[in-house]
Amino acid sequence: MLTRFKSALARFREDTAGTVTVEAVIVFPLLLWLFGATWVWFDVSRQQAVNQKANFTIADAISRETDPLTQDYIDNAYKLMKHMSKAGNDDLDMRISVVRYTSNNDRYDVLWSEARGEYSALQTNDANTFRSRLPVMANNDQLILVETWDDYAPVLEAGLSPFEIETFSFTRPRFAPQVLFEGKTYNANNGHGNGDQNAPGGSLCNNNAENADEGDAANECNENIDGSENQGTGESKKKKWWWW
Repeated sequence: MLTRFKSALARFREDTAGTVTVEAVIVFPLLLWLFGATWVWFDVSRQQAVNQKANFTIADAISRETDPLTQDYIDNAYKLMKHMSKAGNDDLDMRISVVRYTSNNDRYDVLWSEARGEYSALQTNDANTFRSRLPVMANNDQLILVETWDDYAPVLEAGLSPFEIETFSFTRPRFAPQVLFEGKTYNANNGHGNGDQNAPGGSLCNNNAENADEGDAANECNENIDGSENQGTGESKKKKWWWW
């Protein structure tokens, strides 16, 4: 009996007869799953890249602003972000904040923050929790932070469950020391180097920004070369040469 069983196993092992159909039925489901899993992982990587590039676009646009931002500006930035990322109406959350670093107490302060979606505005305590993600900054330097969260649900569960695609970027203001928000006051700086003679502090003579030519032409500035009449702590724009 045992001899017959061994002979049958030997014949089955050496037999090469069969059809491709049987093998295909066995292998095809596995190939189909592998194809679907590959597509899912590619798609989530693609969506992450799209969202990050859209985030950079919003941050770059804000960094070029010289006028105070408004609620309408944030609303339109939110709409643009959803359009570029092709997100649904309720799938995307966005938060834009301006953070200032103070070296005296090694602290990040949130000057203003606006959020759209389920997330709330950024608070100062929150900003200090992710200091490891922020760059080295000079005293009183400011950064624009743009954060987004996009709900992603894979078509197949191929190792992935529904989750949030998070993007984060920081950008320095390009054409002004800071980006202001309408209706919020932070200090005596008007966002353009105190260049406006009507700005708090009246620092026309201290200015080295947009109204520098007005400061050069102003009599009160010519009479105040040593800066003794300046309001604030800025130095006079006029240089004092050694023979004066």
